[in-house]
Amino acid sequence: MSDMKKTLAVFSGSQDSALAEEIADYLGIELGSVQLEQFANGENYVCYGESIRGADVFIVQVVKGTAVNDSLMELLIMVDAAKRASARTVTAVVPSYFYARQDRKASAREPITGRLVANLMETAGVDRTITIDLHQGQIQGFFNRPVNHLTAMPILVDYFRQKGIAEGEQLCIVSPDVGRAKAAKKFADYLDADLAIMHKGRPGHNQAEITAFFGDVEGKVCILNDDMIDTGGSIVAAAATLMDRGAKKVYVSATHPVFSGPAYERLEEAPVEEIVVTNTHPISADHLEGKIKVVTVAPLLAEAIRRVYHNESVRALGDANL
Repeated sequence: MSDMKKTLAVFSGSQDSALAEEIADYLGIELGSVQLEQFANGENYVCYGESIRGADVFIVQVVKGTAVNDSLMELLIMVDAAKRASARTVTAVVPSYFYARQDRKASAREPITGRLVANLMETAGVDRTITIDLHQGQIQGFFNRPVNHLTAMPILVDYFRQKGIAEGEQLCIVSPDVGRAKAAKKFADYLDADLAIMHKGRPGHNQAEITAFFGDVEGKVCILNDDMIDTGGSIVAAAATLMDRGAKKVYVSATHPVFSGPAYERLEEAPVEEIVVTNTHPISADHLEGKIKVVTVAPLLAEAIRRVYHNESVRALGDANL
């Protein structure tokens, strides 16, 4: 069995294949063939177009727009089909984890949907999950099988370094809430910048208000660092607070551009220079001509896939190029 030939196969869900294609290019392989359709009643149909018997299968699934449930269900069916086609292992490459914000009971009679998703993925047959910048790191504990939790911070830090936004200026990294303070501190250390922290309250879903502020931003170039941007309300409120407190310029950095509802309009009108995000969620080309700038996570994910496939350590990826 030791001289048995291994096969690496990468497939994409139907939401958007651009990221998966870029990953395959970095790996020097062709993106796998899979038929993904819907029946008239909306049920998903999956059929692999090539043999994956004995292969190490990596399924890249992103969420486009509000199609979270469609994306999740399609992934589960793709995993089940791969297992039934005798794949040796199946890894779910989920750049932005489903239901990540529902990781605890914030009040009585609520679900912990993040845990439910982990259960569903493992029941379907997922052997390993690769994801980026979970909303809370402890989500990894929802899984009984390996999770490779990557970070896009090196990519975002490198963007601002290359841009030189703070040359001759004082730079301050700002956490828009207390929960992101640790990540913001690391971001600040990498860029040799000051740190400021906000505290926000949430009077309702997708609503935010700044209730406290710690730090000095007067006359400084600020980078608001968050894990995701949904409707943009929190970021717009945070940017306005920074300008009111005398910030010279404000940039925004976030891994996951969910961009729901009025997000695009809010962000274009916000008092910020640029909104720098990754491609964990696809963004249509007509939204890339303004303030929104996209950096790719394809090399990061491709290298993680390569290391998992060759049984190499993934840990070192967290601080690459920093």
